[in-house]
Amino acid sequence: MKKIRVQFLLFVYEKTQKLYRKYFKKKKRQWQFTEKQLLEFQEDSLGRKLGEFYKKHGFTMIPKMENHDVHHLITGCGTNFEDEIAMQFLLLGNGKLNAHLLAAVVLGTLILPEYLKMYIRAFKKGQNMRPFYHWDFEALLWQNFDHLKDFIQQKETAVIY
Repeated sequence: MKKIRVQFLLFVYEKTQKLYRKYFKKKKRQWQFTEKQLLEFQEDSLGRKLGEFYKKHGFTMIPKMENHDVHHLITGCGTNFEDEIAMQFLLLGNGKLNAHLLAAVVLGTLILPEYLKMYIRAFKKGQNMRPFYHWDFEALLWQNFDHLKDFIQQKETAVIY
């Protein structure tokens, strides 16, 4: 039964993804790098880690959606469907809000309710991270991946003078 529910979610995703890119990402341009070029970055860089991610999973870059794949690396969220939904919850907790994200959260909760505890944990994890959902990660591809990840995973603390 879960297989049918996941197939339904995949169908909905495939039908809405192009619309999302067209209407929500119309001002965004695709990155100027290929998967192969990312593998040429310095070994400990975000760019190299992203290239290795594509190679490991057999993925190709989807124009205007490259940050999404960086979010997988930064958050440690997997790529199966329940993990994709969890990452949307994490991004919601991090402050991102749009119709596509809300649809994924609602549909994911309704169709895969057995993962609700995981989704709630992901939401809380997103709340405890520095807001990163709006960053331009293409400009950060040369940065040390571990340092960048550690920085994001530290919640900003208020400074009292």
